[in-house]
Amino acid sequence: MSEETSLPNWKASISHPELTGKIKDALRQVRDPEIGSDVVQLGLIREVEISENNIVITMILTTPYCPYGPAMMESARRIVQDETGKSTTIIYGSEVWDQSMMEDPTAFNWGLF
Repeated sequence: MSEETSLPNWKASISHPELTGKIKDALRQVRDPEIGSDVVQLGLIREVEISENNIVITMILTTPYCPYGPAMMESARRIVQDETGKSTTIIYGSEVWDQSMMEDPTAFNWGLF
């Protein structure tokens, strides 16, 4: 998968550009406690759709059995809902995460070398 296709292009960027930055900033407060990066930087937020009264976010995890997954997803839901005032739902996406999904995969030191 190329870097171009692995980075999400949220539908909200087109339908509600005024809220996209606000949502992205709010989601940057949600961090993966094991990795130390936020869910936007990691590319875990795959889609954001906004209707008049609701926001639906598709989110994946770095591993399917991430012990912090439920807490991160609830934190993301709550922070977006608080920031926007719109009812927010998080859907667990079916994509398998890999490092190419990150905003800048070359900037992260995984400590493997």
